[in-house]
Amino acid sequence: MPANASTGVTGRPTMNDVARLAGVSLKTVSRVVNEERHVSSSMAIRVRDAVDALNYRPDLHASTLRRTDRRSETIGLLLEDVGNPFSAALHRAVEDVARAHGVHVLIGSIDDCPRREGELARAFTMRRADGLIIVPSGPDQSYLATEVRADTPVVFVDRPGHGIPADTVLATNAQGAAEATRHLIAHGHERIACLGDHTRVTTARQRAEGCLDALRSAGLQPDLSLFVPGLGTTADAERAVLDLFRRPNPPTALFTCQNLVTVGAVRALRRLGLHRKVALVGFDDFPLADLLEPGVTVVAQDPITMGRTAAEALFRRIAGDSGPPAEVWIPTCLVQRGSGELPPALP
Repeated sequence: MPANASTGVTGRPTMNDVARLAGVSLKTVSRVVNEERHVSSSMAIRVRDAVDALNYRPDLHASTLRRTDRRSETIGLLLEDVGNPFSAALHRAVEDVARAHGVHVLIGSIDDCPRREGELARAFTMRRADGLIIVPSGPDQSYLATEVRADTPVVFVDRPGHGIPADTVLATNAQGAAEATRHLIAHGHERIACLGDHTRVTTARQRAEGCLDALRSAGLQPDLSLFVPGLGTTADAERAVLDLFRRPNPPTALFTCQNLVTVGAVRALRRLGLHRKVALVGFDDFPLADLLEPGVTVVAQDPITMGRTAAEALFRRIAGDSGPPAEVWIPTCLVQRGSGELPPALP
């Protein structure tokens, strides 16, 4: 990097550079930068002028090492996909709680990849994050055992973790799925298709199980050929729905277990001209669902409460709470908008 024309400093300026330009001791610069007392106003002005001239930025990592509590005033948040509306709402809720504690949030997308989960978790802990909130993707989070033993708290949200003790915040997935299925049955449907995420995802399994349980409890024999797992994207879901309606005896209703799957299903039904004939209930709300025609009936999660609850649990642990891990369940809510109330179409 070329030298600054007015100061002669090359590369990233250091506290020593500030001290030389201001003509003061390194200790004086440290006191001014850290807003300590016992520095005259004239001396402080000289230091701040030098800081501005050099565009100096303090080394936060070094500051952390000097603190007696060794806290970085940051936490890590590992989400499925920061672009997903559910993840975005979780993020905002966590950030609001963190801001109230004067803490910044490091955030990353796991993209449903266990290796990516581990890489992000290690990256955040190497940056000395004071704690982690994770939507886990992999089957085992014991890779964090060393960090947990070193008093870096971990909280799982949306999905349970495995291999380490940790607080966990979950939605009532099976109950919500069962409620959606009972709702479709109450409107006359017996051939109900269930379109889900990858089966390695705990929430996907729970929602499919909730649908199955509701069908059986109603005395109906589930047609397992109508249960389609492994739909990770909107395009996957759209193709799956188109395939279902190429069959000789298609479903009269759809239960979609994830918001991106719901969007794909809506697109397919509209392409087929069936959006007013085939009932649909989706798990998890999404933007503009109420503005479609018909509006999309959903089992709504509460990501704001989930994120806030997870963040509050993390900050209690950071503050020293050493009680046993807690599991908190956040209820879901059926929101009727029209698509889930359609009766079976006449042949």
